[in-house]
Parts: sequence; structure tokens; C-alpha cells
Amino acid sequence: MGGAAILVRLAAQTVLAPAKINLALHVTGRREDGYHTLSSLVAFAEDGDGLSVAPAAHDMFAASGPFAPALAGCDPADNLVLRALSLARRVAETDGQEIAPLSLSLDKRLPIASGIGGGSADAAALLRLAGLVCPGIAPDLRAAALSLGADVPMCIDGVPALVEGIGEIGWALTRFPAIDCLLVNPGAGVATPEVFRRLKRRDHAPLPPLPPGGFANPGALVAYLRETRNDLGDAAEEIAPEIAVARHELVAAGAVFARMSGSGATVFGLFEHREALMRAEGSLRAAHPRWWLCPTRLAGTAGAREPMR
Repeated sequence: MGGAAILVRLAAQTVLAPAKINLALHVTGRREDGYHTLSSLVAFAEDGDGLSVAPAAHDMFAASGPFAPALAGCDPADNLVLRALSLARRVAETDGQEIAPLSLSLDKRLPIASGIGGGSADAAALLRLAGLVCPGIAPDLRAAALSLGADVPMCIDGVPALVEGIGEIGWALTRFPAIDCLLVNPGAGVATPEVFRRLKRRDHAPLPPLPPGGFANPGALVAYLRETRNDLGDAAEEIAPEIAVARHELVAAGAVFARMSGSGATVFGLFEHREALMRAEGSLRAAHPRWWLCPTRLAGTAGAREPMR
């Protein structure tokens, strides 16, 4: 495009990069390029990492928070937030726009590589901001985001959805209930490639059809989840038996449903109400002081009835 590019400055602000939860995940195949195809029901928590941006003389990145040390010494080429900024600039340039230098501060509250999309959510938060301030490029940003990781496009959308392909194909749910949820990570390291390598089958059927219009209440959601699986669960629990311990203890503590998210090691437990969740959090913290626990809620959509009780 000819002519000088329009300089776009992002105003100082902080946005949430919410945890992505795979409520159900069926492995349906494997492509020639090695990527596995999936059928998954995803939702997003009301908690996650925080990404702050501010105008600056040149690009800067800093991380804080309980899991920031894991990013220390990270090669900028492997930093998903910086890669997302570079991607946003390339897409903006094709539309005659230039994103001005930014100071980026990441409050890393989610565990690294834990099955809840932390890095993907961080990248998606940056891309969402870029799409808001650079008119017209949001669709191109979402399409290009797949190059950063299969979870990034769904994290840009940030809504309850059925996703397929390698994660890039999604259908938003019109009805999804907010539901109390406790995230638990026992601190076990699980490498996603090793989980997939251990799969005994890669050709499962996709998820059963969703109820027309989605889920009207938490009870309907839990009933549906009981008819589904996480096909990565057995392999992950072979690598890290602590995942199974966390899952069983969530149920023993009062969760109406518990399952591993993604490739692990984080497990989610769904609860009938906040009081039950807080009791479970207290008992699990006392029994396992080294575990990471995050009491939260899965964000719902309009038109769903929230109370389970």
C-alpha cells in the first residue's frame, strides 16, 4: 500500500487474559503434518493472567507474578506476547497502519504449560487490543493467529464454544451458564508432545451433538459432560499420577464434576454454589499446601439460568 502508514497508539490499559478450560476433548484424527484434530467444548474462567500495555519510546517487556520466574531468560522468539505484537504489526502494515512502540507488562498468575491456555491467552489478549485500535484488521488477526498456536484463535474469541479442526474452527454457544469452578494444579510437569505420543487411539468420534441452543443451566451442562471424555487424560495421568489424585480429591471435596483440562496438568472441578467451592478450596489447601488452587467461575452467556441449587 502506498503512502505513509497511519501511526496507531494503544492507550495505557490492563486487560484480562482468561484461563481457557477444555471441558471435554475428543481426539478425532491426525493430519499429515502431525497435528491432531480435536472436538472440544471450551469455556473461559473469570480469572487469568493480566496484560498491561502503555505507550513507550521503544518496545519493552516485563513479567511479574507467581509464575514469572518460569519466563526468566526466555528467548524473545519464544515469547508469545512479543510474537503476537510482531504479528499484529505485520497485519496492520498490510492495512496501512503502524502500531507505535509499547511497554508490555505481564502479570503471570497462571501456571506455565498447564493445559489452560496461559500463553495462548496472553497472546490473544494482545491481538484483541490490536484489533480494537486498528479498524478493519480483526478478522485478519484471528486468521493469522493460528501461526502462534492452535489455541490462540479460540482465546481471541474468548467465549464458550465448540471447537474442531486443530482448534481453529469454532461455533460460539448462545446459551452457557456461569458456574463455580475450582482450578487445581498439583505441580506436575506434563509435556504435551509426550501426552500425544502415548495415545493408544487417535480416531475417536467427535463430541455428541450439543443441546439445541446450548445449555440452559449448570445441570444440563454437567449431564452432557458425563457423556464425554478428555481423551488425553489417561496418557497424562500415566506421566503424572498426581493429576488423578487431584481429580479424585476434587470430587471427594464436593465437586459435582471434575476432569483434566487440555493436556494437563490442571484439573477443574465444578460446584453447585460458591459456598461448596470455598469449603473444597479450604480442605484441599490444608491437605496439599504446595498445590496451585484458583477459585473462579466459568463465564456464562446471556439467556442461561445460573443457579444449580
